[in-house]
Amino acid sequence: MWRFSEYGEKTAAVDDAGNRITYKELEHMVSGFAGICGRTLVFHLCSNTIGSLAGYAAMLQAGVVPVMLAEDIDRELLDRLIHVYQPEYVWVSRHKRADFSDLAEVFSRYGYVLLKSDGASKEDLHDELALLLTTSGSTGSPKLVRQSYQNLKANTESIVQYLELEAGERPITTLPMNYTYGLSIINTHLYVGASMLLTDKAIMSRGFWEFLHKERATSFGGVPYTYEMLKKLRFFHMDIPSIRTMTQAGGKLTPELHREFAQFAQETNRKFVVMYGQTEATARMAYLPSEQALSKYGSMGIAIPGGRFELFDAKGNVIQDADTVGELVYYGENVTLGYAQTRSDLKLGDERGGMLVTGDMAKRDEDGYYYIVGRKKRFLKMYGKRVNLDEIERMLKDKYADADCACAGTDDHMYLFLDDPGILEEARDYIAQKTHIHITAVYAVYLKEIPKNNAGKTLYAHLQDYYE
Repeated sequence: MWRFSEYGEKTAAVDDAGNRITYKELEHMVSGFAGICGRTLVFHLCSNTIGSLAGYAAMLQAGVVPVMLAEDIDRELLDRLIHVYQPEYVWVSRHKRADFSDLAEVFSRYGYVLLKSDGASKEDLHDELALLLTTSGSTGSPKLVRQSYQNLKANTESIVQYLELEAGERPITTLPMNYTYGLSIINTHLYVGASMLLTDKAIMSRGFWEFLHKERATSFGGVPYTYEMLKKLRFFHMDIPSIRTMTQAGGKLTPELHREFAQFAQETNRKFVVMYGQTEATARMAYLPSEQALSKYGSMGIAIPGGRFELFDAKGNVIQDADTVGELVYYGENVTLGYAQTRSDLKLGDERGGMLVTGDMAKRDEDGYYYIVGRKKRFLKMYGKRVNLDEIERMLKDKYADADCACAGTDDHMYLFLDDPGILEEARDYIAQKTHIHITAVYAVYLKEIPKNNAGKTLYAHLQDYYE
């Protein structure tokens, strides 16, 4: 997918410890992996480091199939995945080597080691299978998304086109490499010969901003939580002349926060691009052109080049009228092959045929721009009335900008989770009044911290432990 030899001695990536790797050195890594592994399955425990990036790029280019997992993945879950998928190798950072003392070391480079397993499966992998990612909600499940080489190529080329990426870009990492959004940033920038700035430091840390300034980062991406934190950090008053582009995906921003960042981008001659995607569509399905960021704030935009959308009503009919809510379906070459839940599933081919039922409810305005209303499964029936939990969450965030919150529940029982104990009863009254739901069906729960994954997305399944 990449043309490493074309970029030669140009820096492909630099990390926050000052280590660098060139495209020529990445090319050399490809031959190393091809010679050792061949066509096989490798568990890759990811970090935003040179070794992790080099291993991923080399594996993909050499036809090795990586399973992208967080370096700090729960050990019980990791052991379960290893039992189910039986990888032949594990690619892991040197400081995690002791966790795999039973595996033999066969190769090392850039602070990472390749470890060989004796209990690997010998089952074949489908020829088109390129890599495997966990879904955002599968932290307790062995279910993986099967992405093909064509999926990756199509989505990469589309993103490069609409973001107008070129070799002078210097994106700084704000997302994990094992998360589809973070990985798409790597894929697209390596495609154009740009220089990645790699760090696992959080945006709330001084070290992140020192690294950003030192290496003159030109762009970053973030999920809604990222932008909520940026506002708390008074980002609009920071002096960061090198930043030219900000992208957002991984969930819907509140309309007000969308408007604020779009306004800031317009006033400072920057690009702010809101996007929409899912792991099941490789990465991106829609984007809001930066020139429409303010006039269409709240919208996820239009289909990416090469893709298209349709909306369906409850009877399965295509919706033609504007401003009519329906289930969103996407069509494109980036729609992935399907899921895997066992090792034998890795032999399967394309099960989706380029069509993805997103599970999101959306509407389209008269100009053809789409707006997400909520998840199909993020609705409750409250005494016969259909309630959108995503909309309730946005109402709370608009009302209590300094608090973090999440909404969940079961039919006839709505739960509001907040990290500020002082507003529980007020928030409960507010939502009951606004929605005309009897207050006895609304519960407010204090949590010191709203559970989120390492990409900043709320772990709604974890909230079920607090239901009465």
